[in-house]
Amino acid sequence: MKNTFMILVLSLLFVGCKQEIKPTDIAKLNGYWEIEKVVFDKGEQKDYGINESFDYFDIKNNKGIRKKVMPQFDGTFLTSDSFENVSVRFKDSQVFLDYKTDYAKWSEELISISDKELIVKNQEKKEYHYKKAGPINLLNDGKKTK
Repeated sequence: MKNTFMILVLSLLFVGCKQEIKPTDIAKLNGYWEIEKVVFDKGEQKDYGINESFDYFDIKNNKGIRKKVMPQFDGTFLTSDSFENVSVRFKDSQVFLDYKTDYAKWSEELISISDKELIVKNQEKKEYHYKKAGPINLLNDGKKTK
């Protein structure tokens, strides 16, 4: 009985601590995000070290794009013309990022967003953990990166 009560209390704390994402939080998505790890539905995780590409979000009025970009040594980004259209959808207490290309449609649940961290969960229940990123200048040429 004691253990059941403790599990119930811990479960309520866990559910009660979930971040409530507000419409004003969506602006925090804008910018460059580097994946840190993926947590699978059974708890295993895959950690990422150095990434060759970042995700770039540009969202205004709950619509925008997500694009893969590759940081260069001089602080610039190499991009292509391909991107995904993104719509932000609020449903009850959940927030979803709905993606669309000419070839597919899918959604991810926005679990958490801050100025430095982003967590989304896809339909296979994989959680993608990102950290905010920016230009990298390894040339040490004294020039500021944009």
